Amino acid sequence: MKKTLIAALFLITESTVLAGEADVIDVDVSCNGESVCRFAVTVRHDDRGWDHYADRWEVLAPDGTLLATRVLAHPHDHEQPFTRSLKGVRIPAGVIEVVVHAHDSRHGYGGREMVVAMPVN
Repeated sequence: MKKTLIAALFLITESTVLAGEADVIDVDVSCNGESVCRFAVTVRHDDRGWDHYADRWEVLAPDGTLLATRVLAHPHDHEQPFTRSLKGVRIPAGVIEVVVHAHDSRHGYGGREMVVAMPVN
């Protein structure tokens, strides 16, 4: 029984650790003539329920200024990768590219991020 319990605890711990960080794997952006944009961001993360899941993604200016946050309201255990959109993101004049990164509830930031060129209107 003791060996079975230890093995079960190892598997639970291992599966939680393997979930890793949230990776941005695709970004589609479209903007109107006034630099108001819609972002569709695809994230991959091995969600493990409410204790460990990708909980948001963000759009940053090259200097690190936060431009927008898309909160992810629930785990996506059975939908990987997944895409969520955010519209109404105002991009400041002169910003020609942005950084998009994702956050998970256990590791924070640190997964793959993407640098995205802003469309020219």
